[in-house]
Amino acid sequence: MATTVSDVIIERLKEWGVRRVYGFPGDGIGAFDGALGRAERRDREAGAEGIDYIRPTHEEICALMATAHAKWTGEVGVCIATSSPGGFHLLNGLYDAQMDNQPVVAIVGQQGLDALGTFTQQESNLERVFQDVACYVHTIVSPAQAQAVVDTAFRTAKARLQPAVVIIPHDVQAMKAVMPPVAHWVSRSSRTPVSTRITPDAAQVRRAADVINAGQRVTFLVGAGARGATDEVLRAADLAGAGIITALRGKDVIPGDVPHHSGQLGLLGTLPSLHQVNGCDTLVMLGTNYPYGEFLPKSGSARGVQVDIKPEQLGIRYPTEVNLWGDVKATLEALLPLLEPKEDLSWQRRIADEMRGWEREEEAEAMVGYHDGANPRRFFHELNKRLPDRAVVTADAGTTADWYAHHLRLRRGMRGDLSGRLATMLAAMPYAVAAKFAFPDRPVVCTIGDGAFQMLGMNELITVKKYLSRFENRQLVVLVMHNDDLGQVSWEMRTEDADPVWRTAQDVESVDYAGYARLLGFQGIRVERDEDAAAAIETALTHDGVTVIDAIVSRSIPPLPPHITKEYAKNTAISLLRGDPFELDVIRGSAAALAAEGIERVKGALHLGKDGTV
Repeated sequence: MATTVSDVIIERLKEWGVRRVYGFPGDGIGAFDGALGRAERRDREAGAEGIDYIRPTHEEICALMATAHAKWTGEVGVCIATSSPGGFHLLNGLYDAQMDNQPVVAIVGQQGLDALGTFTQQESNLERVFQDVACYVHTIVSPAQAQAVVDTAFRTAKARLQPAVVIIPHDVQAMKAVMPPVAHWVSRSSRTPVSTRITPDAAQVRRAADVINAGQRVTFLVGAGARGATDEVLRAADLAGAGIITALRGKDVIPGDVPHHSGQLGLLGTLPSLHQVNGCDTLVMLGTNYPYGEFLPKSGSARGVQVDIKPEQLGIRYPTEVNLWGDVKATLEALLPLLEPKEDLSWQRRIADEMRGWEREEEAEAMVGYHDGANPRRFFHELNKRLPDRAVVTADAGTTADWYAHHLRLRRGMRGDLSGRLATMLAAMPYAVAAKFAFPDRPVVCTIGDGAFQMLGMNELITVKKYLSRFENRQLVVLVMHNDDLGQVSWEMRTEDADPVWRTAQDVESVDYAGYARLLGFQGIRVERDEDAAAAIETALTHDGVTVIDAIVSRSIPPLPPHITKEYAKNTAISLLRGDPFELDVIRGSAAALAAEGIERVKGALHLGKDGTV
C-alpha cells in the first residue's frame, strides 16, 4: 500500500514496465531513495520482481546508461539523481538521448517547496535547466499531482522519443499519498502509452511506390529508426533492385554480409557508398536523420522519398519528393505490395562487386606496419573475423568510430551502437555496461580510445566488478586504443583548420591499462606488435570474464575518408609545414595508408587475379 508520494511514484514506475533504473543518491532525492530501499526489501520478502537499482560511479554515467538501455531494449530508460549538482551531471547523457531520439525519464530531487527561489544551498531553477533537453519537464508540487506528472512524462517520452524530466522537492517526496480526487483542476491520468505504429495515408504510400518503381538506380539509406524492420527493408530492396547504405547508428539494422550493403557513408564511410549516392537516380531514406548533406546527391540529380516517425525530421536533409510520416516497419508493410520487381539487377551487382574490392582495400590498410606503434585497424580487422554470434559492440567518439565503421561487419543477431549525433566521448563504456544488464547472456565488446577511457571509462570497470556476478555470460572485452593522443581532434586540427597538433592540449598521459585491469581482478593484455593482435583478441573472446586489451597503437595513422578532397589534402600539408611535432610520422603513416589503398584500387580496376595475372 502506497503511503507517501515516493511510494506512489515507485508503484507507477512498475506499472509502466520499469524493472531497472540507474541512479546516484544524495540528500535532495533522499526520501525517494529511502522509499526505493523499502520497496526493495518488501519485494525481496514477497519473492516479487521489483525495481533493480544500479548505481554507477557518476550521474553522467547514469544518464548514458539509461539512454543505452533505451537503445538496447526499446523500453523507456530511467535515471535518478539528487538536486542541482546531480541533476546537472545528467545533462550530457540526456542530450545523448535527445539527439539520438531515445525515450528516457530522469527523476531529479529538489530542495523543499518553501526554499524555492530563496538562494538556499543546492537550490536552482531546475525546470529552466532541463527545458532545452527535455520534451516534458515538470515539478511535482502536491500529492494529488504526482500520478499525472509521472504518466505524462512516460507517455510523452515514449511517443516523442525524447527525454522527459520529473522534479520532486524533498518535502513532497515524503508527503502522505492521496488518490487524485474527482475535482476541478485535478487530473486523473492513464498509464497506457500511445500507439506509435503509424502508417501514412494510402495515397502518399502510392506516390512513394511510383517514385521507387520509376527508378533504375535506387539507393536505400537506412538508419536506426528502421530497427525492427530489417526483413521489410531487405524485401523492399530486392524488389526495387536497390543498393543499401546504413547510417552509422543503423549499422546493425542491415547485416554486414548482405552483398549490396555497402556500409556507411561520409567521412567514416566507404567508397562504394559514395559512388552509390553519386550514381543513384532515386534516394529512399528510411528512419534516418543523416546529418551530412554534402555526401547526399546534388539537388535535382535524384528523386527522393523519406520515411520517419519524427515528422520534424522529414525533408530537412534532402529535397525529397515524398515525405511519409510513419513507423518504418508499418510503412514498408503498406508499400511492399505496390513495388514492382526489377528485372535488371545490374545496379545491385555493381555495388556488390565494388564492395568486394573495398573489402580488399580495408584488409590491405589493416596489414600495413608502422614504426611508432601497432596499426589500430589491425585490431578491428582481427576482431571482425572473430566476433561471436549475438555479440554486442560499442564504439566511442573519435577514431575508434572510424575503425568500427570501416572494419566491423555486424551479422544478423549482433548489436552495435554509439553516441550518434551528440558523439560524446566516453559513452562506449556505459553503453557496454548497460548492454551487459540488458543482455546478461551475451558477449559484449567495448572499443574506446585512451582519452575517453580516462574520462570516466576506467571508473566503470569498478561498476563492472561490483555487478559481474549477475551476468550469465561474463565476457566483456574492453579494447583500448592506447596512443597517448586525442587522436580524432588531432586529425581535425590538421584537416579542418590547417593547424599542427598542439601537444599541450592533445597529449594523453600514458597509463598501464592492462595493469589497472589486473588490479581489479580482471584479465589485462598489453599488445605492442601487429602480429600479436589476433592472439590477444582470441584470448579475450575465449576468457570467461572481463578482459582489457591495452593496444599500443600509432598516433600517426590517418582516418582516411573514402574520397580525399583538395581542402583535406591542402590543410594537412599546411599543418605539417607549420611545424607539426609528428610531421615525419604523419607523412610516413599517410603515405603507407594511401599506398595500400592505391595498390588495391589498381588491382580492382585491372581485375587482377590472386596470382597477379590479368
